[in-house]
Amino acid sequence: MLAAVQHLIASYGYFGVALVIGLESMGIPLPGETALISAALYAGTTHNMNIAGVIGAAVTGAVIGDNFGYLVGRYFGLPVLLRFGPKVGVTEPKLKLGRYLFAHYGLSVVFFGRFVAVLRTLAAFLAGINQMHWLPFFLANLSGAIVWAGSFGTAAYLLGRQIHRIAGPFGIATLIVAAIAVIAGVILIRRHEKNLEAKAEAEFPGPITADAMGADHG
Repeated sequence: MLAAVQHLIASYGYFGVALVIGLESMGIPLPGETALISAALYAGTTHNMNIAGVIGAAVTGAVIGDNFGYLVGRYFGLPVLLRFGPKVGVTEPKLKLGRYLFAHYGLSVVFFGRFVAVLRTLAAFLAGINQMHWLPFFLANLSGAIVWAGSFGTAAYLLGRQIHRIAGPFGIATLIVAAIAVIAGVILIRRHEKNLEAKAEAEFPGPITADAMGADHG
């Protein structure tokens, strides 16, 4: 996979960077971070690409891909969950709870999700399913993409191949921190689930439907 990504970048330049990161952001499990680092290294060792172009391509791919994932989640994810969710325990109170949590903490999920491998492929889709307003989503998504691409791209460009020694442990540490945060969040939600569900019902009263949520958040 790494060799294929490097070949894609060497052959198609900025478009290759944007393509890999965009597809990852749409939900396809591709090594977007590796593509960014490889392109930045390539820019630092050749004159065929420049780091500003690499960062710009990464941000463009991330934003386009995430917006596609958001739209898929918004217009197709919720109807599927409403129809099949109860069969796997995703009931209406659980959907309202997810909507409530995204309404209050969605900005953080979208922004910091860009730095965590699993969330990079899911955050936009989840934001769409939970009908997060598009403008806050877009701003958090754009900010996260700029900080992520700027920091990793610049570090790879300046530090050269040493970035691989940093990115690996950093990625593992980030994943561990994210896992701990998710587990802690799940425990906290489970302990206060009924109270949170009551707050979600008070904020979003009545039956939950795709049409109603779309109208509320158009």
